[in-house]
Amino acid sequence: MTHVSWILVGLIVLVIPGDVLAATTFNVDVSLTPSHAVPSTLFGQMFEDINSGDGGLYGECMFSPIVYSLLHLLTFSSAAESRISASDTEYALMNARLIERNADERTDTTAALDPWAAIGEAQLTVIADPKPVSSALPNSLQVTVPAGTSGSVGFSNSGFWGIKVESSWTYNASFYFRFPSASTFTGKLNVALQTTSGRVLASNSISVRGSQTGWTHVSLSLRPSTTAPNTDNVFAVTIEPTRGDTETAINFAMFSLFPPTFKNRPNGMRIDIAETLAEMGPAFFRFPGGNNVGQTTATRWQWNATVGSLLDRPGRVGDWGYVNTDGLGLLEYLNFFEDVGMEPIMAVWSGYSLGGTSLPENELAPYIQQAADQINFVIGEPGTSPPASLRASLGHPEPFALRFVEVGNEDFFAADTYPYRWRDFAGNLSALFPNITFIATTDAFSPIISPDPQAYDVHVYQTPGWFIQNAFYYDSFERNSTKYFEGEYAAISTNASNIFGTPDQGRLLFPDMQSASGEATFMTGLERNSDIVFAASYAPLLQHVNDSQWTPDLVSFDAGNVYRSTSFFVQKVHSSIAEKLKSPKTYQWLQLFSLNKGDEYLPTTLPDPAGTVFWSAVRNTTSQEVILKVANAGADEAAVVFQLPFTSVAESGTLQQLHGDPTASNTPEQPNSVAPVTSKIATGKVLNFTAPAFSVSVISVQVK
Repeated sequence: MTHVSWILVGLIVLVIPGDVLAATTFNVDVSLTPSHAVPSTLFGQMFEDINSGDGGLYGECMFSPIVYSLLHLLTFSSAAESRISASDTEYALMNARLIERNADERTDTTAALDPWAAIGEAQLTVIADPKPVSSALPNSLQVTVPAGTSGSVGFSNSGFWGIKVESSWTYNASFYFRFPSASTFTGKLNVALQTTSGRVLASNSISVRGSQTGWTHVSLSLRPSTTAPNTDNVFAVTIEPTRGDTETAINFAMFSLFPPTFKNRPNGMRIDIAETLAEMGPAFFRFPGGNNVGQTTATRWQWNATVGSLLDRPGRVGDWGYVNTDGLGLLEYLNFFEDVGMEPIMAVWSGYSLGGTSLPENELAPYIQQAADQINFVIGEPGTSPPASLRASLGHPEPFALRFVEVGNEDFFAADTYPYRWRDFAGNLSALFPNITFIATTDAFSPIISPDPQAYDVHVYQTPGWFIQNAFYYDSFERNSTKYFEGEYAAISTNASNIFGTPDQGRLLFPDMQSASGEATFMTGLERNSDIVFAASYAPLLQHVNDSQWTPDLVSFDAGNVYRSTSFFVQKVHSSIAEKLKSPKTYQWLQLFSLNKGDEYLPTTLPDPAGTVFWSAVRNTTSQEVILKVANAGADEAAVVFQLPFTSVAESGTLQQLHGDPTASNTPEQPNSVAPVTSKIATGKVLNFTAPAFSVSVISVQVK
């Protein structure tokens, strides 16, 4: 008896912008025999904290730089230092010197008051507290209530350009307070969510006494009685005396306001942003950057200052010029990856800072040890590794998954020092962790470095036209066991002579159909060359529309909404793990583009490298169906005829399609200008398809 199976194949076709393409028919023969396996890691996400961690992916609603903003050079709290390998005396002494040297940086200032505002006659001052809430957080907000004050008095915080208030949510509010000197004061602290006009949406209160001169931790629930019509809302604390008519001062520290989080994780991720990222079905998540790994040696991202109690996280001034609280720390990242079902591609700092400093080779040893400890926190065994033991004490005794580690970031900026830095970091770390692939971050094979890199990270920001013209970029690369990670790519401008210019010079504010379809042509080449390209990610991932330092970005957001771009939907064309996500209500776009990467690449008639229509074909052997992906990024529709060499092909299939005018873009004003649509399509062994201008399409069809 003959056994007949149903097979799934994926096919992508793209046509590109402008007048480059005339109306033409493209005949495409698809091979039955795969040329190579498609790596499971092929398409994922790259995260760099560009106004997108605090106030973005991280669920904390409170913008409270008071205790962080003055610590420009402070690297470790004493608690964080205690987590360094005890045997590494040099490492510990180095950081002790940094703390001592920069203690005088912790001075009081009112510059950190933003976004705090006084209510009534209250006086607000940021002080270097003589008895700080922790050694990592030296500053406090001192609130003074003048004698004889009447009416409401206190302070408010407007969050990250607003606070979303939902009646179905319970908010967890917390802070620390103390009276700087004992007094006879008694009264209440009223804690509320309210509109900027003063309408109270949720409230709770606690009693306080002037005898509380030690730090008291307050944790309250706030349940709004109604949903606010917009995000023009604040967190407010008002002081209501019942006894004491003299001037009263109260110090406050470590504020927090959390709505429900993704997967209900404590200190977790903002639900709508996390769900949007999960919706893409990413295979991996590259973190913690990106450029945000370090502007200087002292202010570099350091794993052990981002774990444990929030009281022990000193924060840092990130590389994009604002405070990173590091509430979104290494463990929070790792839990998020597990919750979504993606794996990390993790960077370690490699001795070079964006400020232009490369450490000499004889100073690298403690930083190599710190990188080893960072890796051991992720994958080490608690019984043999102090960092792994720390992880276990924080609630995750089992090692996380980790197969890829980047040594630095964009080290082509310091190519002259990378040979010795790569040799020392990669050489030592690969000996300790032989099962990890270490990725180099210079230009491929320039300079020549040793040991031979297993993989290179390649970055490109260009025009849509560049991506079209370079769809065959990797085809000529030597097959010599070296792999490539297209770690950052995006069409960011229409002006080839000034890629990084302003919007009036062609810089895009948001992806549009011209840029998204141009990127898609390049992605067909990534898929065709996935025997050597093992991973790729659009960058940047997230953008806060109220404080954007880089455009365009894959996903935009504000305090209350998330905006999916055209490039977001194109990326979803190629994702593959969304079958792990089970809630169709939450992930409303899943049925469009999430299962289309396949696991085998099928050779086809090659597109014309000088043309504007590109395609690729893959097979999904698990789902036993065929998927044909088609995208047209040009100004004219394109006829594509696929010859499918199967015994039989179903007479109809499913078409999922994204298309629009070249400048069509999803923005806060028009968030759904372009969205994919699903319909039925006639299919057969000879499959005739007309791809609209500036479109990306997916055809699913059964074959035998």
